Amino acid sequence: MSSNQDIAPSSPSVVWITGASQGIGEAVTIAMAREGLIVAASARNMERLEALANQSTELKGRIIPYPLDVTDQTAVTETVNKIIETHGCIDQAILNAGTYISTSATEFTSSAVRQQVELNLMGVCHCLEPLIASMKKKGKGTIAINASLAGYRGLPRAAGYGATKAALINMAESLNTELSEVGIAIKVINPGFVKTPLTSKNRFPMPFLMEVDKAADIIVKGMKGRQFEIRFPRIFAAILGLLRRLPYPLYFWLIRRAG
Repeated sequence: MSSNQDIAPSSPSVVWITGASQGIGEAVTIAMAREGLIVAASARNMERLEALANQSTELKGRIIPYPLDVTDQTAVTETVNKIIETHGCIDQAILNAGTYISTSATEFTSSAVRQQVELNLMGVCHCLEPLIASMKKKGKGTIAINASLAGYRGLPRAAGYGATKAALINMAESLNTELSEVGIAIKVINPGFVKTPLTSKNRFPMPFLMEVDKAADIIVKGMKGRQFEIRFPRIFAAILGLLRRLPYPLYFWLIRRAG
């Protein structure tokens, strides 16, 4: 019988995070590296990614930059292949890249919606295709899709953003059952308001605004658990979860009152 000394140490897990250069993506990248993981960090801004990688020199894990625009499907596939060639596999992925563009109903433009569909929705689809193919061969893996509590129901000024996030929630639900049968766990992340450069542009009240490091800790913990949905802040998520179940007349009345 082999002794413990004869057993080779296992390699650190590899996690790929998109939208890693700022906000929730940056905080989760650092938190994952602190846990000892190898983090393949993707975003369009190489300078920010390099600065992020430099922060990992004193952490248990490593942050390795992989600059990428997720709206470019060919580039996404090439990046996934590079990560796999370098590290052997991708054990976990957090598809976080996205944006918010206020979409006023009285000044509605299809271009604002299209921009969010291309990044928030199709960007995730571009990542899912090579990830699912790779993890299916291996027979295991975890993919978390960053949606939003705004995807629960239609909210003012969020016709484009909310539509993409609702689509992501629906997509994650659809993929979950089938992919669990081939060893791939699908999770959906539904944040409320988190203090990031993106939310700093908002000019409306943001109830239960959460610090980004707290949000990152919840996501890291959720990635280790079995639950499908990772949502926060808890009270705000519960309120929106209740609103999700209300009949339309009551829901619209409450939203008008809140606005």
